[in-house]
Amino acid sequence: MEKQKVIMVMLDTLMDKALQLALKEETLPALEYFMDHADYYPDVVTPFPAMSVNVEATLLTGEYCDKHHLPALSWYSKQDNRIINYGTHIMELLKMGLSRSVYDVIYRLNNEHLNSDVKTIHEEIHERGKESASINPLVHRGASLNTLTMPPLMRFFLSVDKTVEVRSPSKFVYGSLNKLSPLKKYSHLWNKCGFNNDFSVQEFSHLVKNNEIPAFSFVYLPDHDKNVHKHGPMEIKGIKKMDQQIQTILDSFPTWGDALENNIWILIGDNGQSRITSDRQHASVDLRKVLNPLKITKLRKGVQKDDQIVLGINLRSCYIYSLNIDEVPLTDIVEKLKVDSRIEMIAWKKADWIHVTSGGNEGSLQFKENGNMKDVYNQTWDLAGDYSILDLKVDGNNIEFGEFPDALKRIHSSLYSHKGDFVVTTVKPEHEFIGESTPTHVGGASHGGLHKNDTLIPMIVTGTSTSPDYLRVVDLKDWILSLTNFKV
Repeated sequence: MEKQKVIMVMLDTLMDKALQLALKEETLPALEYFMDHADYYPDVVTPFPAMSVNVEATLLTGEYCDKHHLPALSWYSKQDNRIINYGTHIMELLKMGLSRSVYDVIYRLNNEHLNSDVKTIHEEIHERGKESASINPLVHRGASLNTLTMPPLMRFFLSVDKTVEVRSPSKFVYGSLNKLSPLKKYSHLWNKCGFNNDFSVQEFSHLVKNNEIPAFSFVYLPDHDKNVHKHGPMEIKGIKKMDQQIQTILDSFPTWGDALENNIWILIGDNGQSRITSDRQHASVDLRKVLNPLKITKLRKGVQKDDQIVLGINLRSCYIYSLNIDEVPLTDIVEKLKVDSRIEMIAWKKADWIHVTSGGNEGSLQFKENGNMKDVYNQTWDLAGDYSILDLKVDGNNIEFGEFPDALKRIHSSLYSHKGDFVVTTVKPEHEFIGESTPTHVGGASHGGLHKNDTLIPMIVTGTSTSPDYLRVVDLKDWILSLTNFKV
């Protein structure tokens, strides 16, 4: 029997330890049903920084951000001389100009910023003469043209056109801006205009009930992220709620058995989160203080003549840009960061080498690609210096990773993801960066770092005995494409 339909459901911030606890303490009929029929992979490596657009772009293109060019949720475009922010916090978007920020998200992200030289799963499936579906992820570029329709209330407050044409797969849901079903539930402004779990479930269930499931479906359930941010990494009520929503999807098939018998399912998280200590002063690493007296660009004013640095803060990681490398060398930024022992990793490019150090540490590590040493992902490197900076285990010419999975490639990709002179840095577990209007999660949890807490995600797979070459998000694309032609 052919199984040519692959259904991927991304469960935001699903983590292995919390899932195991939920399976033990809660009644989770849908997830238990999948687990009983599935191969389970608890430790899939997500890209760095572990932020939604980078994760989704890496999954859909099969490339890290050095190739797909979406470096994070917040970054500085040297070409446009401005900060681009796809949605870290409403206050930051308001200060930068909400209309422009919304247009960055709904149009530029997929149609300009995502590298046109790499192909997405949706584009490759279209080239094979098949259809695919995107249900609510931010990254969705495909080969078809679809029209987003801005709600009247949104147009009242924002300077945006009534309609915006975007590239997407043929079956496309982007909140209430583009939907498939005639139902109007869960799509109002107070429901985040349809960017919620119930709306994603409603829209995909519409495809199921109308026998319109395409070769590949990417269904995104975003809601659990806010639960973990508020209550910490072991929060399980959100997992129970997601289970109820997965039950609704399964109920849209004739039987649950039919759902699994005729389709390949991939249920996967997108990033982990690290617990943040409840001591606000200790938890929050304020880069305005750490980098004092350097003049930092203000969000409302944008880049000014006398500004020296720009911050692209992504919760537990940050891109720090020098606007004049002669006036503010990257090493000056590094020396300021090194003073704070809460800072876990500081990395920057110098000639062909990447240099890495950490707060409170006088040692450093240098590495570059295509050397004589090989890591567990068959990637080759030259290494010099203090391996402990990245918790590397080196045996002869073999490299293994400890606290920072796939650290070399993930750091390398972030430093080559976009133009500019910048440092990328992260904080230790229990901490996050703050700046002018950055969201904080004191006493809860946060993500975006290099640490395994932020990096490792679970994956549940039914309907195939195959697996990707390596258990990394970046390796899923080729595997998924092979599954759309898989026969059993």
